[in-house]
Amino acid sequence: MNRRPWLPARWGPPLTAIGVVLALTVLLGLGYPLGMTAAAQVPGLRDRAEGSPLTGPDGERLGSELIGQSFTDVDGEPLPGYFQPRPSHAGAGYDASASAAGNLGPESTVDTPPVGNAPGVPSLLTQVCARSRAIGLREGVDGGRPYCTADGVGAVLGVYRTHGTTGRVTRVVSLNQPCPARPFRARYAGVAVGCARPGEDRARAVVTPVRGDAPARPVVPGDAVTASGSGLDPHISPAYARLQTPRVAARRGLTEDAVRTLVTAHTTGRALGVLGEPVVSVAPLNAALDRLRPGKGA
Repeated sequence: MNRRPWLPARWGPPLTAIGVVLALTVLLGLGYPLGMTAAAQVPGLRDRAEGSPLTGPDGERLGSELIGQSFTDVDGEPLPGYFQPRPSHAGAGYDASASAAGNLGPESTVDTPPVGNAPGVPSLLTQVCARSRAIGLREGVDGGRPYCTADGVGAVLGVYRTHGTTGRVTRVVSLNQPCPARPFRARYAGVAVGCARPGEDRARAVVTPVRGDAPARPVVPGDAVTASGSGLDPHISPAYARLQTPRVAARRGLTEDAVRTLVTAHTTGRALGVLGEPVVSVAPLNAALDRLRPGKGA
């Protein structure tokens, strides 16, 4: 017997359990966290452990390289001297506490009209069309894309037929162009196209997207007009960066070659050489522009 003669036999198991709890508390509650904290201070890991902080020209914290940011003025308009990120549905835009997606899919082509005091809800197609048109105007390029009207809404007709989905066409409405807008197409199947009247019943209309004559590969890339699943994606495609380069260079008073050099420096290739696509990190790129030519972003 190893039991101490003065210790009652019934006290052995409880004291053993208490000893195990104390040992694990010291090991896992103190030793492990302190060990991980020490490991996080190793050069090359420290910044990652602190959330990959992004610093400005004066060393101030500007955010994280892992979370995108909006570069807009007080009115929400894009600042011309900065590269713009992709759209975001996270709160008011890139809100890390409200990560979210738009939850709209390819079938979202018809806008929901306003009812009473409730505002209307644009379809995913109209959102894409409006963004592409705005970017085209900002960058001085053709912002047109298939299934979009010239005024930046989804080119979608509501076709009424004598037998519901079949039969002779009796009426055609441009569903995303409420009156008194002029429809993007004058006639369809020999019938004049009208604008959408508020409050009309569209249940019998056959939704018919119209491709139009826009190129199959639009000048404005897809990531410029669609949000990421998290709403926090800090990257854009090299194609979108190239599209913005002339504007940023002109606003900053830099040559396009100088701005392209910065873009290349902030471009990450495919993971392991084969996974994903090359991406450009927007916030660090804009911070580098501020270091190179401060005060020229607005």
